[in-house]
This record gives sequence, structure tokens and C-alpha cells, in this order.
Amino acid sequence: MYATQGLVTVLLELARDAEPSSITAGLAVTPASDLDGAEDLPPDTPVFTDFYLPNSGESVTAVFGVDLSTPSRQTQGRFVSHPQGDLELSRTDDLHEAVFVAVPPWEEATLAAFDRRGRRRDLTVVDAEPPQESLA
Repeated sequence: MYATQGLVTVLLELARDAEPSSITAGLAVTPASDLDGAEDLPPDTPVFTDFYLPNSGESVTAVFGVDLSTPSRQTQGRFVSHPQGDLELSRTDDLHEAVFVAVPPWEEATLAAFDRRGRRRDLTVVDAEPPQESLA
């Protein structure tokens, strides 16, 4: 599995800031061909680049019934922090196709990737940038 350095940094900061509570976020991929700095990867390689917090947009959801916390495209992964736990997938984690789990001290060395069956997968952090998105 591949993830951008920027995404990994933000996820670990979110986990650190949320401690002692846990945090979960949906993760979405971008094809390597759309990233600046991922030219060494095959063009169709999915790279995790974006996160979506489950509680963002709750007021809009309550009023209009529109969920803004998840983009219109489905998320392919999930990030979960385990402030008091082990660096492994637990039965209570939302089992997406890919699950990233982090534990203190919130460093790259304490972040791991798993498949939905709980098998640890290799995680490669790439120094690449997703394309700039516009709301216009």
C-alpha cells in the first residue's frame, strides 16, 4: 500500500491531538499518474492521499440530510488511532479494504497498514502531492 507523506503526517498529528481519545477517518486514493512526485510508480497504482473525518458537516447533515463528511466517491480505506492499544487491527475497527492503525508515540514507525482480514501489509510512504482541487 502507498500513502503520501503529507497524509501520513496529518493523520499522526490528528491522532496526537485527539489523545487520549481515538480518532477515525475515511481515506481515499488517487492514481499515481495524477500525483506530482510519483512518477516511479505504475500510473494506475492507488495512493492514499485524502482523509475525511466522520463528524465534519454534521450540522448540514442534521438540517438538510446531506452527508458532507464522506465524498461522493467511496473511501477505499480507514485510519484508526489506538491511544491505549496495540499496533494491530481490532474487532471494533471499521474493516475497510485497507485500514491504517497508529499508536503512540505517533510516528511513522508506529503506523501500520492492514487488509480487511487483519493481515499486515507493507506500507510505502511516497513524497508526492495530489492535484490541487477547486470548489469552483
